[in-house]
Amino acid sequence: MDLNATVELAFPRERVFETYRDRLTELVPYLPAIKAIETRSRRDEGALSTLHNVWQGGMDLPSVARAFIPSQATTWDDHAVWDQERYTCRWKTIPHALKEAVRAEGTNLFTVVSPVVTRVTITGVVEIDIARVPGVPRLLAGTAKRTVEEVIVKNVQGNLLAFGRGVERYLQAAAGATVSGR
Repeated sequence: MDLNATVELAFPRERVFETYRDRLTELVPYLPAIKAIETRSRRDEGALSTLHNVWQGGMDLPSVARAFIPSQATTWDDHAVWDQERYTCRWKTIPHALKEAVRAEGTNLFTVVSPVVTRVTITGVVEIDIARVPGVPRLLAGTAKRTVEEVIVKNVQGNLLAFGRGVERYLQAAAGATVSGR
């Protein structure tokens, strides 16, 4: 199922891009659906930065999903390649549970709307192979796939928008600290 989310932030593109890429652990207090983010590795080569982060989500699974999806499904590995020249991020998410049943990958694009406004467009795909989720009866697999994907994509899209708003609040707080610190 396609994943699409767009948010506009009232900050210059360079600042927004660097915050998304470099300040994840500092953003956690601004992200209600995230409990923790840990950077496991980072490699910088010219304009490219390759990162591996582990995210721990704080969302409750819908009751219909709790019967089939383990709680560790809300923790995932995020593998991303950030391109400072193109202002893009190619990412792949691998959940700690049900790895063989989930495919989630996409691209973030950071676009200048004006010198002080940046549009972040996130596109990707989330696919669930329900037949590979233990406990789901085969008879339900076909009909449940679309419903589960819709619930997950809707939740992820909402979290991506909330993430953008969290970045904006973080940048506002940092700008206030800079101004008051002068």
